Amino acid sequence: MYLFKKVSDLQKCLDKLRNGGASIGLVPTMGALHEGHLSLIDIAKADIDVVVTSIFVNPTQFNQPEDLIKYPRTSSKDIEILTSHGNDVLFMPPVDEVYPEGLNTKLDLDFNQLDKTMEGEFRPGHFDGMAQVVNRLGNIVQAHKMYFGQKDFQQYAIVQNMLKQLNSSTKAVMCPIIREEDGLALSSRNVRLKADIRQKATIIYQTLLKAKSLIMDSVAKDVTAFAMKQLTFKDFKPEYFEIVDGNTLLPIDDYKSSDFIIACTAVWAGDVRLIDNMILKQQKKISTTSRLYAK
Repeated sequence: MYLFKKVSDLQKCLDKLRNGGASIGLVPTMGALHEGHLSLIDIAKADIDVVVTSIFVNPTQFNQPEDLIKYPRTSSKDIEILTSHGNDVLFMPPVDEVYPEGLNTKLDLDFNQLDKTMEGEFRPGHFDGMAQVVNRLGNIVQAHKMYFGQKDFQQYAIVQNMLKQLNSSTKAVMCPIIREEDGLALSSRNVRLKADIRQKATIIYQTLLKAKSLIMDSVAKDVTAFAMKQLTFKDFKPEYFEIVDGNTLLPIDDYKSSDFIIACTAVWAGDVRLIDNMILKQQKKISTTSRLYAK
């Protein structure tokens, strides 16, 4: 595996590979790698010639400074994991390589309602920073495809919209959620959960499953009210549970309102904020079905 920290060195390597006819895929991460990240690499490796995994804890997408400080950083372990997993190229830049002095990397795009609901409401500025770094990494790597996990569905929707607005030739690919055996979605934040809270955190997955079983015969607001009540108990506090159209991210009325329906939630489990989602209806099937990770 090649490891680069400087943009110029990475681009020299990728230009050579690209000139040789290789297609390039990018898996952007913030490190603290787990099986969810590795599944993105596996999908990319089956789909593209050269996989570039980036590890960069992006300061512009943290609306709470303490969350940036607490975000797990496990560089040595991440390098070991990627090397043993057969990753092709690792890009681990310092902040001044991604955001060099004198280079304006900010975007002036209108995402309409996509960045204002759910995560956008509770994490102001988050998606501006996310779009900024994804666009910057995309410009550096010049990837044919970028791979994202379904767990960050709203992020994926905004990246797709960004690429369309920028007339980019890069394609965004959404990959399935990977879950623990009890259903909890894999996340770098899970390591921060206290043992007793971790044990109870499966309620998030169970609530999503229940919402899926209820939505066909219920109005969405009733299912949402049930889910918020279900997720509110000692040490657990939901910020939102929304049932939305998968294209617009706007709330739907009932099962007949849309051909693409997804339930999205964010829950405080102790002092750790967890997000998750589940597709409740989808006429045009793509490989986004959540699956469990068998240890």
